[in-house]
Amino acid sequence: MIEWKYYPSNNKIPDSLLDTVKVFENHETEISSSDGHSLGSNDVLTEITRSLQALGYQVEVSKAKEDKIKVPVTYKERGEVDLAFEADAYHCENKIVLEVEAGRAVSNNQFLKDLFQACMMENVEYLCIAVRKIYVYGKSKSKDYKKVISFIDALYMSNRIKLPLKGILIVGY
Repeated sequence: MIEWKYYPSNNKIPDSLLDTVKVFENHETEISSSDGHSLGSNDVLTEITRSLQALGYQVEVSKAKEDKIKVPVTYKERGEVDLAFEADAYHCENKIVLEVEAGRAVSNNQFLKDLFQACMMENVEYLCIAVRKIYVYGKSKSKDYKKVISFIDALYMSNRIKLPLKGILIVGY
């Protein structure tokens, strides 16, 4: 089963993000880490690309420069983009950035980098981070989804950091 949690937990998840969850649910048999799949993040993104595009997302379809999804952060003279961060997928109208992570989600704190970058991006109000429920490395297993949820729970409960985002969706696949 695809797991998900929306923050802040006292707000109802927007329909546009529920539609995003449904994409993962519709592709569960191909991507679920609970079923032993150990797909890399790019492979998961490939599986769900058409469904995301049908919702209006721009999706990174390859690592080629022209296929990268760059979301502006700062501008220089004449309005040229000075700094932009790359996203796996971006929905301009709904102001959603989607990042799909696999092995590095927790072990390298990639989900924190995703959070930081989304907070800096122009025209982004929502962040969706998809992570494996189970990450197997060697003889060890990590419950990455639960670890990310625990961290984001603490972030919101401590109330010490105010995020510029309207909401964060964590999806466990």
